[in-house]
Amino acid sequence: MDALDRLAEPGLDLLDRVDTLLAVGAPDGHRLWPLLRRMQVLPGEAVRGFLDLHPEPLARAGRAVRGLIPTCDAVCGTLSDPVIWSGPTASAYDQARSALLRHLDEGPESLVGRLESTAGYADALADWVEGSRRALARALADVLGSVEAVRVRAATVPGAEPGSAALLAAADIAHRVLAVLGVAYDGAETLLRQWSPSLAESIWRGPVVGPAPYDRVVRVGY
Repeated sequence: MDALDRLAEPGLDLLDRVDTLLAVGAPDGHRLWPLLRRMQVLPGEAVRGFLDLHPEPLARAGRAVRGLIPTCDAVCGTLSDPVIWSGPTASAYDQARSALLRHLDEGPESLVGRLESTAGYADALADWVEGSRRALARALADVLGSVEAVRVRAATVPGAEPGSAALLAAADIAHRVLAVLGVAYDGAETLLRQWSPSLAESIWRGPVVGPAPYDRVVRVGY
């Protein structure tokens, strides 16, 4: 359990009250409006969705993908063993073996290269989630202890009549929370742009050879 989990219950209680006040609309000209138009969500709903994001499943996925690399290395080691035969069939095999080695582990577009990139992307996402959760926890801690929070709570008790000060307070809280989430989502989009070229499919590039002439001599050594 991290700081965001510990603040989730009181934070959502406050933000649900904020959402209730903002259901009638934020004050005209408030800096919240561009964020609302961009994100199309009120802060309570936005935070509730973000709470489901945790870094550890992504970190586990990265470790699992990285754990496949030794198997590929072992296969490459087997394919790298010298063969003690010669002839046209041996040449055809050698070209196929070399092509498979290239596909498995030669450069960033190989299978191992793509596995390393996928694991790296999972690690980067885990770091992004962890950092974003810390930033959101700080924002919730700030608004929970603010004067605006007192005004919002007072305006949402049964029988209260919300005034313009309460609406302004709700809009200020919403802006502080959505601004943090907006930065977080920008970070996720930046990661996707950065990593997308490295996450493309590893395409098989086989040898360009014709059928092996089996009517010629093949020499096999022991």
